[in-house]
Amino acid sequence: MTHLRVFSFKSSSRWLLLVVPLILLASGGLHAAEANDNDVAARLKLLEERVKQLEAELEALKAAKVVAGPEAATPGASAPPVVPTAPAPPEVATGPSGQLPVYGGASALAKIFNPDIGVIGNFVGAVGRNRVNPFPALSMAESEVSFRAIVDPYAQADFFLSFGEEGVELEEGYVTFPALPGGFLAKVGKMRSSFGKVNTLHDHNLPWIDRPLMTDNLLAGEEGLTDAGLSISRLLPAPGGLFLEATAQVFRGDSGDLFQSNRRSDIAVLGHLKSYYDLTDQTNLELGGSYARGHNDFGSDFVTQLFGVDATLRWKPLRRAIYHSFIARGELVWSRRDDPLNVQRTFGYFLSTDYQLARRWFLGGRYDWAERGHDAGLHDSGGSILLTYWPSEFSQVRGQLRRTHYAEAHTAYELLFQVLFIIGAHGAHPF
Repeated sequence: MTHLRVFSFKSSSRWLLLVVPLILLASGGLHAAEANDNDVAARLKLLEERVKQLEAELEALKAAKVVAGPEAATPGASAPPVVPTAPAPPEVATGPSGQLPVYGGASALAKIFNPDIGVIGNFVGAVGRNRVNPFPALSMAESEVSFRAIVDPYAQADFFLSFGEEGVELEEGYVTFPALPGGFLAKVGKMRSSFGKVNTLHDHNLPWIDRPLMTDNLLAGEEGLTDAGLSISRLLPAPGGLFLEATAQVFRGDSGDLFQSNRRSDIAVLGHLKSYYDLTDQTNLELGGSYARGHNDFGSDFVTQLFGVDATLRWKPLRRAIYHSFIARGELVWSRRDDPLNVQRTFGYFLSTDYQLARRWFLGGRYDWAERGHDAGLHDSGGSILLTYWPSEFSQVRGQLRRTHYAEAHTAYELLFQVLFIIGAHGAHPF
């Protein structure tokens, strides 16, 4: 019995040693939980007070906006009653007149539906005498307004309005679908055709003040081949880093005095193949071939066909690219025009160079020779020297000394000058 009592006493002691710590831990956990609950409750109370404070500030701002109407801005009028407001939170920036506007929020969302807008002014003057094709002494030759925007993830729209002294016209307006199946790119609308190189350029993007005689005599004059139609282009597989692009276009068939559509089926078609290759790290060569066919002003039974070849050589040293560069251009055009008596076969070309003297100065030259599309027996020729100064990418000043010998046995000597300026957004032109 004595042994049993000793055993019971020892066992009870062991149980007490186990149970007491557990009781202490449980009581500590309860106190910790109660403390956590108190902390959470305190935080919730602070948040509730913060929300009430912000609501009071918002109501005060609304009341101040209602009270401060047009009458408050009248000189001599009594000041509106001061509405007490809670102090602004530290994270809100304030200025002398109150809370600063938030940029990138509502103002950015408001622009989503607005296109990028740009305006280009083209001021041209002339000194000298030209009895055949004179420039005005001073003129705002063109003011181009552009609207460009993404229509949706599959299309982009471009509009170019030309404001001249004779009125307003749509120079180009088309929608581009850049991600069609099969790697095709499509354009629909009114656009400049892809015949040659110069025809694709707007007036302000030309490296000269005027267009070459070849354009005036064989390619529908200043407006060039511009018409409403459909264009499809695609990159072609090529070896050895050669870039090849093929373009096929269908137009209504009205382009100045070159193509004229007398009935719905008198459409004009055009094809262009462009190749590009890097000769070295700083020199590249671009070659192109073009064909166009349409009906002329004699009727649906008479056709005018055009064949063209263009070449552009560019040189830009890698280390001095912003100070020196060189571009040589050339374009040749053959025309075959049907008329009631015979077929007129005419030819024209131009060659030009541009050398960058310094960061903002460029020196250029151009030679023209072109027969007249309506009479192969007449041809014009001429030469020009140009000096261009670029104060910045948004302005340009250019002078052009031009000598032109016309088929009428008249030689014109002229000094042309041009001032270009750009405001707003204006997208890059094709390379």
